[in-house]
Amino acid sequence: MPTLLFSLRQVPDDEAEEIRALLDEHNIDFYETSAGNWGVSMPAIWLANDDNLTLAQQLLTQYQQQRFITQRQEYLLKQQSGDTPTFLASLRQQPLRFITYTLGALFIVYLSSRLIYELGF
Repeated sequence: MPTLLFSLRQVPDDEAEEIRALLDEHNIDFYETSAGNWGVSMPAIWLANDDNLTLAQQLLTQYQQQRFITQRQEYLLKQQSGDTPTFLASLRQQPLRFITYTLGALFIVYLSSRLIYELGF
């Protein structure tokens, strides 16, 4: 019976590729489901049978621990060199987007407040 091993929603492409390679390397049969045309289905990696479930879970746990360590090291190196994106940097790069989102949010607050005031709540 198929068993869900790993959900691919919000997973970077490089991580998904590494997991596929890890399963292939250990000859674990799996298949994938996509999010579908509208993105409402569950993208995931499924095991074809339960025989390799414990091995696959152990491999996945080890992989995720190692990935956490490497990604954290990369982040710290970027932070030390000043390459990490900050709020002010993104604001400087795209000021029109920030202004548009802020005005949109203020407009929604205004409409909500006005509706509540007019209905007398």
